[in-house]
Amino acid sequence: MVTAVTNTEPRRRNRRGEGGKLRDEIIAAALALLDEGGDERAVTLRSVARKAGIAAPSIYPHFADQPSIMLAVVQQEMDTLATVLREAGENAGPDARARLFAVCNAYLDFAKLHPQRYRIMFGGLWTPSVEDTSITDADLDSLGVEAFTLLVDVLGACVEEGIAHGSDDLFGDAVALWLGLHGLAHQRAVVRKMPGPADVGDRLITALAHLK
Repeated sequence: MVTAVTNTEPRRRNRRGEGGKLRDEIIAAALALLDEGGDERAVTLRSVARKAGIAAPSIYPHFADQPSIMLAVVQQEMDTLATVLREAGENAGPDARARLFAVCNAYLDFAKLHPQRYRIMFGGLWTPSVEDTSITDADLDSLGVEAFTLLVDVLGACVEEGIAHGSDDLFGDAVALWLGLHGLAHQRAVVRKMPGPADVGDRLITALAHLK
């Protein structure tokens, strides 16, 4: 049973024109509920309002329903993931192999550091039928596009430099690599002790990227 989380701090009313700030506070409240060990069931209109220190009706000018709050959370975290991957690639320098491993390992580290958020980003029960919510198919299709494009780019660079055996379908190869990373991240999250060698992540990247 999920216990409601109360916020004892009184909230200062936003001044006129600060509606965007309230929207950000609602998203932050939902993220806090997730990080405190809950899941999407802990994120309700009432619990988010309580956490943010506002009345529940104050949410409606910004979010039509609970799934739209969850969508905003996922969009924000996908943006964060893309930033993490981009910075990892840039910090790795010009070498294509180093950038590929840096981006892939940054992905795995992100999942390890933020397990609740990561699980919601790639699953969970927050996505009802689009007929039952304000969320559209286009909203869902856009999730993760920037992060995935970064993975395509670093994999493509390895192919161009001749250090990876590229196929005629770079997009499909990147999808396979993404799914491999996701599978490893998921296993690490659900088992107490991950079986196999310590360098299983590097082996997976090497195999799925078809590195020479």
